[in-house]
Amino acid sequence: MTKWNKKLGGKIFPCIKFKQSVKNDVFKALLCEQGYVCCYCGTSITRNECHIEHLKPKSIYTQLTYEYTNLMVSCQGEDEDQHRVLVHCGHRKDKWYDDHLMVSPLNLTCTDFFKYLPSGEVQPTDEPAKKAAAETTIEKLALNISKLQNMRRIAIDAALLATEGLTEIEIKLLAQGYEKLDVDGQYTPFCAAISYFFNNYF
Repeated sequence: MTKWNKKLGGKIFPCIKFKQSVKNDVFKALLCEQGYVCCYCGTSITRNECHIEHLKPKSIYTQLTYEYTNLMVSCQGEDEDQHRVLVHCGHRKDKWYDDHLMVSPLNLTCTDFFKYLPSGEVQPTDEPAKKAAAETTIEKLALNISKLQNMRRIAIDAALLATEGLTEIEIKLLAQGYEKLDVDGQYTPFCAAISYFFNNYF
């Protein structure tokens, strides 16, 4: 881990000063890489609002326990609804993993597996080759609980409201902005859902 930590600090994230424990350094690097949003649902997260997530569970894939390419950060994924604690994202996924039915956030085209409704609901794409994986991932991560749907809807509505009075070119530039990190190195929460709307309805 020491060699890995030095390599990480010197070559991948030169803007971060790694001074703490290896675990805290990994948290910093992952948060920076993910633009401070949850790897699964896309909600905004901070160091105190997330946990290190193993894409392939360390209890099964023990050889990948300290493999950086198997690590992400997920929100804590808890929500109280009618006195019940609903769990989503990493804690809900727990030890589940399937090479064919898990849409990995590390896949550069992972957003192509999903589509979004104005209500904030996430649905699987209509593409037959991707539909089963999308359906399973949505179910296993509980990505459609009311809390997440409401948060997505609010984010989408706010983005659409921001287009009022803008020219077509300005709307296009705004849409492109949602796909990039801001000046603080952060993505807009639920940027995948927002980008979907801009790309499919404008």
